[in-house]
Amino acid sequence: MKKTVSLPIRPRRLRRTSAIRNLIAETKLSPSQFVLPAFVTAGRDKKEPIGSMPGQFRLSLDHLLHLAAEAKEVGVKALALFPQIEDVKKDSFAKESANPDGLLQTSAKELKNKFPDLCVITDVAMDPYSSDGHDGVVVRRERPTNDHDSASSLEIDNDATLEVLGAMALAQARAGADFVAPSDMMDGRVGYIRQLLDADGFTDVGIISYTAKYASSFYGPFRDALGSAPKEGDKKTYQMDFRNQKEAVRETHLDIAEGADILMVKPALAYLDIIAKVAAASPVPVAAYNVSGEYAMVKLAAAQGLIDETSAILEVLTSIARAGAKIVFTYHAIEAARAMN
Repeated sequence: MKKTVSLPIRPRRLRRTSAIRNLIAETKLSPSQFVLPAFVTAGRDKKEPIGSMPGQFRLSLDHLLHLAAEAKEVGVKALALFPQIEDVKKDSFAKESANPDGLLQTSAKELKNKFPDLCVITDVAMDPYSSDGHDGVVVRRERPTNDHDSASSLEIDNDATLEVLGAMALAQARAGADFVAPSDMMDGRVGYIRQLLDADGFTDVGIISYTAKYASSFYGPFRDALGSAPKEGDKKTYQMDFRNQKEAVRETHLDIAEGADILMVKPALAYLDIIAKVAAASPVPVAAYNVSGEYAMVKLAAAQGLIDETSAILEVLTSIARAGAKIVFTYHAIEAARAMN
């Protein structure tokens, strides 16, 4: 005879069947929440595999249009563009970034022409265009080391960088971007860009600010894809220290005051607590970037048979949404959407 214990509260009742679990799930994902990052390169009929990111490619414009169509078909209606710029077009002031006929601007314009209802997001940062590989204007200062010698130290000129970022954002807005996304972490860049956009009549172009972008070890494959790693030094004087939480909340308040429409936390998986803190402090939507290193870890573990790829992807993306992100930038967007559909 089955023994029954009198328990008035049994949480397992709400886990009993798949239908019940889906009915009461606190966090629900939809393909409409995803932004698919895409790497664009010059030329035609190019689909170059990225060795450090299995399943990802540098795409010429014709293949980018195919990717956008594939994404739309499964319900992913937002793309974030990142350009691979030829070395010959790079310089210390990222002049190519404001070229109206440049790779990113041309790609954004063609995407909007072909898919008017697609949300096109463009990256505002110097590093893809910079011969220094930094997100800001590099200044080298001489400092004495002893009585006879001196050494050069690298610094980033915040205010000179704002002018470059502003010109870049205007060029992207003129090309049809729905959102410009400053990912540089310079002080005051959101307000500076907002003023320039409004003065030029682009009051409807939104700003997705990389509010809490940490100096992370998880960006390696991305830099490999674009060839945008720093030639000297690191990015720790402008990207955030991963030991800090309160700093992210401070940046949240600053970006909102300067006119950001959406806030970004990057990376995502090692920073779920930051996503939660920013979401709690923000009256505007919060996005999180499931970055290249996080993507590669799942892909490589799945290739070794260590995890089930599809279930791991959905668990990762759900955890990011559960932490408070309304929008998730992820290279898994299409395969996740297919699994969900």
